[in-house]
Amino acid sequence: MGKWGVRLLALASMLLCRSAVTAGETAVPRADGFDPVPVYSIDLPAASPATADEALAQGRVVPGFYPMTRPASRPWRVAFLFPHIKDPYWIGCSYGIVSEARRLGISVDILPAAGYDDLVGQLRKMDEAISAGYDAIVISPISLTANNASIAKARQRGIPVFELANDSTSPDLILKVTTSMKSMGRDATRWVIRDAQRRGMQRIRIALLPGPAGAGWVKGEVEGSYEAARQSPIPVSIVDVKYGDSDRIGQTQLAAQLILQYGKSLDYVIGCTGCIPAVRLPLQEAGLAGKIRLVSFDLTREVAQLIRSGEVHASADTRGVSQARVVTHSVVEYLEGRSVKPPKTRLVRLGLVERDIWRHYRFDTSIAPDGYRPVLSYHPVSGTANP
Repeated sequence: MGKWGVRLLALASMLLCRSAVTAGETAVPRADGFDPVPVYSIDLPAASPATADEALAQGRVVPGFYPMTRPASRPWRVAFLFPHIKDPYWIGCSYGIVSEARRLGISVDILPAAGYDDLVGQLRKMDEAISAGYDAIVISPISLTANNASIAKARQRGIPVFELANDSTSPDLILKVTTSMKSMGRDATRWVIRDAQRRGMQRIRIALLPGPAGAGWVKGEVEGSYEAARQSPIPVSIVDVKYGDSDRIGQTQLAAQLILQYGKSLDYVIGCTGCIPAVRLPLQEAGLAGKIRLVSFDLTREVAQLIRSGEVHASADTRGVSQARVVTHSVVEYLEGRSVKPPKTRLVRLGLVERDIWRHYRFDTSIAPDGYRPVLSYHPVSGTANP
């Protein structure tokens, strides 16, 4: 590795450590409530191993709003299985879950795996949750298909399983709460195309840093981006797609490879929330900061601040906090018998933020409050929240 690569790794490590410092214990902020969440409720004709985007295309779609439910009659125990809690997206989901658990009076435990390369770890966590006899399990699957057998196992043991954010093809879920991942890719890429047209560009070259191969949300991002490129009024070339876990060091290395390979010929890079901030350092090192524009597939506090500073130009928004709120309330509705036949899928409607509307955007639907640090459990009997 040359001097540039050593310096890159050192700076990336420093950035990662700085992020980790904020990941300690904190008191769970009290939430006064949330506005009804704009959603699409989708029913399919029969049980089907469909992704959320396939359900959107094939099912009966009813637009509406999802309101808060009443507090639970007992402290139901719910396990939430995350791929990891290494980036702000999942920290925001932690906030949405734990603040709603406090409001509803239920017990929650968030059980993160070590990352998107830790499918075995997530399957082990699923076995532990089944053995522990939780009243319900909410999973954010690492894989589009490889989690399906463990979901079926939980259902066979009488434990209802719900899905949050990450998609899968499991037919054994009570309910999916997610958003259209294909629309996320499409909206981010369409913003790029509109921006290029405003700038008078006749053609554009884009690279994608979508996240880990095999994850359902990554598949949607990429498919949506290619669809938008095919429909573009100006020629769009997606020159490369580099997959990798969303940790800062790994994504910085992938971004460095992109810039080394394509350099000034690139016009835009679109990346996931853990990916796009990592592009800044290689751009600075190559003297290309401000010359290659950055757009995010989704929104976190870090991405929002980078939009405000102009380092990132725009972001689609899957409203992760809203998704976490909706799935937590949906679980309580089901366990309390208030929702006899919920839809198979609830898609939270996407947002899009750019610098021009930054001051007026509702970030509380997407981002944990300033200063929040991730909490992995809440138990109403003791009123404690634990890291």
